[in-house]
Amino acid sequence: MISGRILAIETSCDETAAAVVDGGREIVASVVASQVALHAPTGGIVPEVAARAHLRWIVPVLEEARERAGIRDWSEVEAVAVTEGPGLAGSLLVGINAAKTLAWVHGRPLVPVNHLEGHIYAAWLRPEGGAESREPEFPLVALVVSGGHTFLVEMRDHLDYRLLGQTIDDAAGEAFDKVGRLLGLPYPGGPAIMRAAAAAEQLDRRFPRAWLGDSYDFSFSGLKTAARRAVELERGSNGKVSSGPSSGGSPLSESTVAELAWAFQESVVEVLATKTGRAAERVGARAIVLGGGVAANAVLRERIHGRAAALGIPLIVPAPELCTDNAAMIGAAGFHRARAGTRATAELDARPSLKLAV
Repeated sequence: MISGRILAIETSCDETAAAVVDGGREIVASVVASQVALHAPTGGIVPEVAARAHLRWIVPVLEEARERAGIRDWSEVEAVAVTEGPGLAGSLLVGINAAKTLAWVHGRPLVPVNHLEGHIYAAWLRPEGGAESREPEFPLVALVVSGGHTFLVEMRDHLDYRLLGQTIDDAAGEAFDKVGRLLGLPYPGGPAIMRAAAAAEQLDRRFPRAWLGDSYDFSFSGLKTAARRAVELERGSNGKVSSGPSSGGSPLSESTVAELAWAFQESVVEVLATKTGRAAERVGARAIVLGGGVAANAVLRERIHGRAAALGIPLIVPAPELCTDNAAMIGAAGFHRARAGTRATAELDARPSLKLAV
């Protein structure tokens, strides 16, 4: 029975990460090599560039995680967990091949983990040096919001999921990045839009909300289009729709950027928070878990906290550094997968379109 330390590897997108997690909760070591600066010039992730960067960093990151954890003998590691999907195929393969090699050479079990499951299980982690905390109680509702995914699930027990709703087009994080670029803000767009929105003085702008009836699904494609048209109107380019901030018309003033950023953020946050609160009430949730990179948005946290408080249940959000991609969350999920007997062979392959629940 797995009960102790797991070495975890995460390379699903643009972060090369390795961690050692003890008992599914304690972070013994966590190392992340970020590619944000590498992809900033293109305003988005180039898959081949990301995969090559993973090849460069995977060994140094693994070595640093092992050193920080003080691992001198592989008998101290009970299993090797790795993200098998979803994600970019080339990126995933770097982590998977590293994990397969380590597991085979050292005779450790190989545990495949769903990246989305990792974002949920980040809520079980205690930050390095953090205080003792209670585990989330079941049943719970989990909202995962990132650059590639936006979905709501009911979690009735460990590893037991029921899909409530998901995006039917674009992920919220992707919308933040694209609209941030339209506004001339730096990549990634999420933090930049949050900072810009905080400076807004006129709060009377409004972008549409895609409620999609009574469903728990999400849609952000129309919101991106509305933001683009608002930008073009402000820049006086006669309604011409462009792909970025550099074409046609006058540059936006700082106040206009702040107002548009605020209006966009409000539209995204209101829909996410409202649907999450409604779902939690419907299933009788005893907690709400918020995960994914967009979970680092302070306005989203505050709004969902208000929904949770109204229901008399806690909102559990990982520390900001555990919301973005990291290997500690894979270690937490991998611990429960390992205890459930999940194992992979040397045939383990990348699953770019892997689902969490249907």
